[in-house]
Amino acid sequence: MDSKPTPQNGLSWFARFAHETARLTGKPITFLVCVMLIVIWALTGPYFHYSDTWQLVINTSTTIVTFLMVFLIQNTQNRDALAIQIKLSELIIAMKGAPNRIALIDSLSDADLERLHRECHEHAEHHRAHAIHLKNELEKRRQAQKSKA
Repeated sequence: MDSKPTPQNGLSWFARFAHETARLTGKPITFLVCVMLIVIWALTGPYFHYSDTWQLVINTSTTIVTFLMVFLIQNTQNRDALAIQIKLSELIIAMKGAPNRIALIDSLSDADLERLHRECHEHAEHHRAHAIHLKNELEKRRQAQKSKA
């Protein structure tokens, strides 16, 4: 029996683990389970006389989970960001007339990114000004045609 290919085929064990953990922890049921654990912990406070050990249990547990989740989430975000960057680069390269240098933008220095940012704003401003000019010219022509009629 053939196994169906999944998007995770070929990923390292850590990437698969991080992806699956991020998928599961993002579900509402996971949030509810965590809320229930906090409620259970809070309800056991009187039984343990709100001791330092009782407080240490929740503090240590949440710190460890948070610490580990940072790395798992960062891994999945890095992969997602890279996948989106590749998709955008492919679209830019495929667009006729688009400057292909934009597809390599992630490898530019900060100074180059700032320069490119200014160029994009200047380009956008030029096109906006041109559109306003065309709109005004069209309006003048309409007014001229109305006055002739």
